[in-house]
Amino acid sequence: MDSAHAVILAAAAARTQRIKLGSAVTVLSANDPVRVFQEFATLDLVSQGRAEMVVGRGSFIDAFPLFGYSLDDYNELFTEKLDLLLKIRDNRRVTWSGKFRPALHEQAIYPRPIQKKIPIWLGVGGTPASFVRAGTLGLPLMVAVIGGETHRFRPLIDKYREAGAKAGFAPEDLKVGLHSLGYVGSDTNTALDEFYPGYAEAFTKIGKERGWPPVTRHRFDSQTGPTGAFLIGSPEEVAEKILRHSEALGGISRVTFQMDSAGLSHEQVKQSIRLMGKEVKPLLG
Repeated sequence: MDSAHAVILAAAAARTQRIKLGSAVTVLSANDPVRVFQEFATLDLVSQGRAEMVVGRGSFIDAFPLFGYSLDDYNELFTEKLDLLLKIRDNRRVTWSGKFRPALHEQAIYPRPIQKKIPIWLGVGGTPASFVRAGTLGLPLMVAVIGGETHRFRPLIDKYREAGAKAGFAPEDLKVGLHSLGYVGSDTNTALDEFYPGYAEAFTKIGKERGWPPVTRHRFDSQTGPTGAFLIGSPEEVAEKILRHSEALGGISRVTFQMDSAGLSHEQVKQSIRLMGKEVKPLLG
């Protein structure tokens, strides 16, 4: 988890020309929406219109005591701050009041991005209300599936699409992305053997805090099968699995990989990215 991802993305903007630049998730509950918008609007200007953001409540709660927020306000914080962020994105001058920050009255908020509207994806886990909220607001949905079987999320995605249709949004407005642990190697066995040690160490440590049992190779391998969440393997196997997941979920428009949890070397990550672009992407059509 990066605590200053806008800075990292700005560095990436300076060295790239075409790729989209977005957060895996911006934990909006513990951030000020005005500052979040200003950071990403600046990134959009620096990158010539390539900025996006995924906002969510986050899967960790470390930021709440760090910034003086109470977990009792977990849901209210996110709802209020998302409302303000969307108002700032859609209006140059904002009048708004809420519970957790000072009110704004006809306040101009700058800079403004190159894009008319910076894409804001709503990052969700498995809470039905979050899927419905995204649909009601007409926001693209980024579904984090870091365990279990991906197809089990289909009923929740159906709720998202139903809520969006009820709110008057067209099907093409209701985009669905998939975020999973992923890694592409030269062949499947190599990819699994390279990813597993760091993954086991990281998730066993997290498990001690959350009451999960230690990670075993058997449990890990069960997640790398045809219906498991992990997108780990050869380029051909990863591409096939993405297509199967897309069909199971009723169609997805984006896939993002989480590789940082496995303690991979810089060279391993770079090679995996090369394989994604040169070999996996062409297989997806």
